[in-house]
Amino acid sequence: MEEKKRSSGGRRVQQQPAHTSSRTSSGRASRAKKSRTFNTFVYVLFVIGISTVLATLIWITANDALALNKEPHTAVITVTDDESFGNVVRDLKENGIISYKSAFRFYSMFSKADQKIVAGTYELNTDMDYRAIVTNMSARSATRVEVSVTIPEGYTVAQIFQKLQDEGVSTVDKLNDMAANHDYAFSFLQDIPLGNSTRLEGYLFPDTYDFYMGEDPKTIINKMLVNFDAKVTDEMRQDIADSGRTVSEIVNVASIIEKETDGTDRDKIASVIYNRLNHPKAATAGYLNIDATIYYVTGRLVTQDDYKNVDSPYNTYLYKGLPAGPISDPGMASIKAAMNPANTSYYYYALGDDEKHHFFKTYSAFQSFLSSQKSSGSAGNG
Repeated sequence: MEEKKRSSGGRRVQQQPAHTSSRTSSGRASRAKKSRTFNTFVYVLFVIGISTVLATLIWITANDALALNKEPHTAVITVTDDESFGNVVRDLKENGIISYKSAFRFYSMFSKADQKIVAGTYELNTDMDYRAIVTNMSARSATRVEVSVTIPEGYTVAQIFQKLQDEGVSTVDKLNDMAANHDYAFSFLQDIPLGNSTRLEGYLFPDTYDFYMGEDPKTIINKMLVNFDAKVTDEMRQDIADSGRTVSEIVNVASIIEKETDGTDRDKIASVIYNRLNHPKAATAGYLNIDATIYYVTGRLVTQDDYKNVDSPYNTYLYKGLPAGPISDPGMASIKAAMNPANTSYYYYALGDDEKHHFFKTYSAFQSFLSSQKSSGSAGNG
């Protein structure tokens, strides 16, 4: 029996006490709990951090969008017809009107700002929120920059358009295109074909105008045509019709007067023009023989060779009658002189050394005067 007991008890199995296993499980649970607590703490910190960053970004963006806490600043922004919306946003940022391009673009997605902003020059400031910025760059903006432009009497269409470009109102190319191809609804233009900007020569009334910088070229030209339409009254048009002439003929004659006058002799120059036109058997034989009409074509000092070699309907030495069209945009004084010429027998005039025009009935008297002048200059000499 004892041997069996030894045999069976030769290998004793050591069993762990119940309380040791319990301590191990408790430790693992404690470590897991601490890990979960730490992870939760990190997550909370992460959420708080992200929320803080987002809140900060939202606050900064809101300040920009609502124009809060901004330093006072004003800038002039110019938007051209062919400028992309992206360039507009860039200009706003570079000029300090907005701080965040992406925020303004995001706002624009919902406000359709890209469809509301029109070409022009605008004075904007940092007191304007995004909505005000867009509103003040729209067609009805009260902040569009205006410029006062004086068009002198006797300017040509080309000179007028260049001046408007120099003043920042529009560009020569846009104005030429609109003048040539837009069919303006005025009776005095109805018989003039489209296709060339010079079709408006004589009808862009010289005056002082207020234009928006970057204004629509159609509006610019229309403003000057409306002025002509108002200045040449119905009563004047009736007087022109009663005289057997047309508005276009009067404007043509007035445009020559404007280029030739010394400022005191418009009605006398008008009389010379009509005397030459109305008496084809006189010495001038129906030719106006006026240098200014050739200059309109060449743009340079007229020479004796030009009289024969410039083959143009504006060469009044080669072609009888009035030139093909007006050669300048005359003022009201010249228009009235063309309507009411002086009653004279003058056929010639010349500019003397005294910078005044002298008028003559005969070619011999005219030549005698020229030979007496140091400058030997002349105008409308025949």
